[in-house]
Amino acid sequence: MTSDPFFHPVSGFDLPRFAGVPSFMRLPHLPPEHSRRSEVDIGLVGVPWDSGTTNRPGPRHGPRQLRDASTMIRAQHGVSGLRPFEMVNCADLGDVGPNPADIQDSLDRITAYYDDLVQAGITPLTAGGDHLTSLPVLRALARNGPLGMVLFDSHTDLFHSYFGGTMYTHGTPFRRAVEEGLLDPKRVVQIGIRGTTYDSEDRDFAASVGIRVIPIEEFHARGPGDVMAEARQIVGAAPTYLSYDIDFVDPAFAPGTGTPELGGPNSYQALQVVRELQGVNLVGADMVEVSPPFDMSGNTAFLAVSIMFEMLCIMAAQRAKG
Repeated sequence: MTSDPFFHPVSGFDLPRFAGVPSFMRLPHLPPEHSRRSEVDIGLVGVPWDSGTTNRPGPRHGPRQLRDASTMIRAQHGVSGLRPFEMVNCADLGDVGPNPADIQDSLDRITAYYDDLVQAGITPLTAGGDHLTSLPVLRALARNGPLGMVLFDSHTDLFHSYFGGTMYTHGTPFRRAVEEGLLDPKRVVQIGIRGTTYDSEDRDFAASVGIRVIPIEEFHARGPGDVMAEARQIVGAAPTYLSYDIDFVDPAFAPGTGTPELGGPNSYQALQVVRELQGVNLVGADMVEVSPPFDMSGNTAFLAVSIMFEMLCIMAAQRAKG
């Protein structure tokens, strides 16, 4: 499979990277009514929403900052040599319009948007948003059966509820996803978990349903290559979702997030773990919890979009194989 030149990004040799209207990776922006939207293989989507945040807000502004930072992404992967924009048709499909005053309405809006993408055969690459964003996306992608998942995060996001019964926060999406049959827990691996805790409820739930949790101490002791070999084995060849919370990365390298935890991977390892997913059957991926108010240097956003390019290369190679 090769892509149509219409879907290639604008080169920095043709228009300086600080000029023009920013879109994800300088790709064409195709709103829902655009006549060529049906030709897209991989769609980059913004979900500017953080109503699931319970402490420091800000990820609702993430997609806008990520678009701006992504103008620095070039056409070729520096290590693999992959040129994803020449392999498949990629485009910026705009933002899902959330309802910032109503969590349930926003969840429904996001799922409806992704239902349309699934119907069109488009593989979504999402920029959030807080981590509750993953739940409505999974509701659309898992309509034909539960998915596996690779999660990079400091937190399991497996809590039952917050504040005595609030079921939908950025700390509960994957508990809901398991309960709703969207994820096969025995094909879920969570990597990088660390930090102080309220209790062990989330870890106990993970153990009870068969979710593999790899804490950061094990990650550092074994190394990224060995850990990711296990991750590939866990998810196997069946459809799999990739969710990446930027707080997986040590805040020395990615301070722009609402719930940072010390002791995480460095920026190279943050890229490396995604490269190690080559060959995994990814049906969608997201980058969440980038919070511009805490990202004074812009380095968090640039790292996040660099990771998204790694994701895009994996997804493009998978789609190009047919």
